[in-house]
Amino acid sequence: MVKKKSHEERPGEPVSGDETIENHITTEAEAAGDSGTAGEAKPAEGSATEEDLTRKLTEMQDKYIRLSAEFDNYRKRTLREKIELSKTGGESVIMSILPVVDDFDRAMISMRDTQDCDAIKQGLELINVKLSAFLKENGVSEIEVIHEQFNPDIHEAVTSIAVDDAALKGRVIEVIRKGYDLNGKVIRFPKVVVGE
Repeated sequence: MVKKKSHEERPGEPVSGDETIENHITTEAEAAGDSGTAGEAKPAEGSATEEDLTRKLTEMQDKYIRLSAEFDNYRKRTLREKIELSKTGGESVIMSILPVVDDFDRAMISMRDTQDCDAIKQGLELINVKLSAFLKENGVSEIEVIHEQFNPDIHEAVTSIAVDDAALKGRVIEVIRKGYDLNGKVIRFPKVVVGE
C-alpha cells in the first residue's frame, strides 16, 4: 500500500478531499488490522478454554472411575465380612456355654458310677445355676407366665381346662414349655394351659 503524504509533510499545498478520504480509509484499515489481530487471539483463547474443559472432564471421569472402584471394593469387603460374621458370630456364645456342657458330661459320668442320688441332684442344680447365669449374661430371660392373664401375643395356648376358682379363668395355670425373650424381644413363646 502506497502511503500518501499527509498535509503536514506538504506545507503550503491545499488538502484535497481525496486525500482526506484516503487517510480516513487508511486509519480504518489499520484499526481493522489491529482488531483482526485481536480477533485471531479470541480463537486462541477459545481453544485454550476448550483444552481446559477437556482436561477437567478427563479428571472428573478419572475421579468417577476411582470412586466407583472404591465403592465396589467396599461392597465386596462388607459382604465378605457379613459372611464371616454369620459363620463365626456365635463363636463367643458357644465358647461361653462349653463349660456348662463339660459339667453335664461330668454329671453323666458320675451318674453311671455312683449310687448317691443327693450328690447327683446337687451337681445338676449347680449346672442349672451356671446355665441360668449364662443366659442372663447374654440377655436371655425367662418369660414369667404363671397366673398371668392369657395374652395371645405372648402366650401359645396348648389347651384349656376347667377351673373351680373364678379368679383363674382366662389365666395361665400351667406351663408346658418355658418361653424366653432376648433383650426384650420374644424369641420363644411359652406353651401354656389356660383356665376356663
